Amino acid sequence: MTKKIPDKIEVSSVLNRVDTPDDLRKLSVEELESLCGELREYLWKTITQQGGHLAASLGVVELTVALHYVYNAPKDKIIWDVGHQSYVHKILTGRKKEFATIRELGGISGFPRRDESEYDAFGTGHASTSISAALGMAVARDLRGETHKVVAVIGDGGMTGGLAFEGLNNAGASGRDITVILNDNRMSISQNVGAIAKLLARMETNPLLGRVKDDIWNLLGKLPKGATQARGLAGRIEASLKNLLVPGMLFEDLGFQYFGPFDGHNLRQLIEILQGVQSHRHPVLVHVITQKGKGFDLAEKDPTKYHGVAVASAKVNDNGAPIPHSYTEVFSEAILVEAERNPKIVAITAAMSEGTGLIPFAQRFPERFFDVGIAEGHAVTFAAGLAAAGLRPVCAIYSTFLQRAFDQIVHDVALQELPVVFAVDRAGVVGEDGPTHHGVFDLTFLAAIPNMVVSAPRNGPELQSLLHSALTWEKGPFAIRFPRASIPDEMAGHAPTPIPIGTWEQLLQGHEIAVLAVGSMVEIAHDTAEELAKDGIAISVVNCRFIKPIDDLMLRTIQSAHRFIITIEENTGIGGFASVIARSLASLDSRARLLSMHLPDRFVEHGARGKLLGRVGLSKESLKKIVTELARNQKPIASGEMEATYAYVAVENGMVRTVKETA
Repeated sequence: MTKKIPDKIEVSSVLNRVDTPDDLRKLSVEELESLCGELREYLWKTITQQGGHLAASLGVVELTVALHYVYNAPKDKIIWDVGHQSYVHKILTGRKKEFATIRELGGISGFPRRDESEYDAFGTGHASTSISAALGMAVARDLRGETHKVVAVIGDGGMTGGLAFEGLNNAGASGRDITVILNDNRMSISQNVGAIAKLLARMETNPLLGRVKDDIWNLLGKLPKGATQARGLAGRIEASLKNLLVPGMLFEDLGFQYFGPFDGHNLRQLIEILQGVQSHRHPVLVHVITQKGKGFDLAEKDPTKYHGVAVASAKVNDNGAPIPHSYTEVFSEAILVEAERNPKIVAITAAMSEGTGLIPFAQRFPERFFDVGIAEGHAVTFAAGLAAAGLRPVCAIYSTFLQRAFDQIVHDVALQELPVVFAVDRAGVVGEDGPTHHGVFDLTFLAAIPNMVVSAPRNGPELQSLLHSALTWEKGPFAIRFPRASIPDEMAGHAPTPIPIGTWEQLLQGHEIAVLAVGSMVEIAHDTAEELAKDGIAISVVNCRFIKPIDDLMLRTIQSAHRFIITIEENTGIGGFASVIARSLASLDSRARLLSMHLPDRFVEHGARGKLLGRVGLSKESLKKIVTELARNQKPIASGEMEATYAYVAVENGMVRTVKETA
């Protein structure tokens, strides 16, 4: 029986008694079952107020309680794949009091972090890594002569990633003591796709296998020689039946002893099963069936919506004005317009049809939409095959996940000059998901690839026009990166127009100081310049919508007309846009001095996007302070308490040398 949304929830008496797994193991099974209900209510109350990954955590309450009841963490190692379902784990491992700070700046992370707790055996945020990491820990354990258990908890969504099967293949062949818990809820974020998902569904639901198993068990028990001896035969017969009825028995063929599927919400059974498999000293896979969003009607009916809960859901601002479109929404509308015009356009995503805004495309053009599961490398090479056969694929993948397909971009797309369009969503600082999800390296790794066009729109209309231009570009791959943010202006009545490749746009004309801004930073530069103009400081602002190729003609003009050039980008500074400009200025033997504003050379923590940008110095306040100091003193200021990295560079004899760097 599921529950409606509670009006008010308090931390209950049982939950009050549990701070660590040691406390958990003092409870009776009846108390543990009560605890599961209380954990769900505590999760709902906290995450609907705080934001975060709700449905996945609701689905693993019993499984998490059973794991920490049976296994002796942190001595035993429990590794959570992806980690978005680890909220209950955090509550039960000493972080209950801090749980209300989850995903806040300065609060606990929404994912496992080794530097946050000894119970977080391995840091995660991307899918399909747990089995490989668990095998590494099992080998290290064996080499040290230790005996603790190593458990990987992976969802059926994570199992669609190729890395999971590389890990299974190696772990199964090793014969080592490792346990894999397959948490099967038939979901990643959206519905799972592909043959693996279908195989798991057959294993869960095959009624013939269940009936035959029961009939043989009962029949053998009635034989004259007695149940004990006869039923010893049952396991071998069952294994043969599985191979007949579930072709290949994939996991057993890979070297894992398979148990399941079991009800992942039956706490008593889960405890018995996990206690039973502890005695095994070889690879074991336990298959449990759970329901994402378990316990609350709304989350059960729409687990995709409640996968990640945003705190703000209103459609208007406090002043009553409509909230602007997001870049993702603009992309969603723009690709529909392009696909209506061109029947060769197809769209590909990797288990992110909702997040990348491709649901409307899938509904309008179902035969031209492809969700390949959590398999970014496959998505890119699949797109390359489509392009080689004459179609125009648009591959929509978050920046942080596109990192997983770098080799495929180089080898399968760029090397062959195939016209694949990459819609790189969530580029830059993404906010509360933190360093595993910040997309801060794409300018660096994409600009390093030959034949690749790299662009970044400053607003919605420019995103539409860049997509239109990309789909007419025939000379190789074309990347468009855009942030997880609202567009700075509306797009009513805008029709996309081709943008000449490699051209910039000068927005404001000033003197002495020019700001070269990329994508999400253009609005900051423009607004800062307008404020400075009121103080009598006129600076030039350039919308550098192409990072590769750059506008050599405009850069030549800018560097000859200005004493200082400031670059500002939402990307790591090493190998990013500033590096491109520094190299170009060096080739021009320019006397202009370069100051770069970029993300620091460290992993940026989690927190609200606006707060993070302010903290790393990518803000109007930071830029205004720097420009004012340059205009007055012709030298950069110290960064003070800001965490930004500013590199003050002079060009001498064709060589770029750092004169001063503050951090």
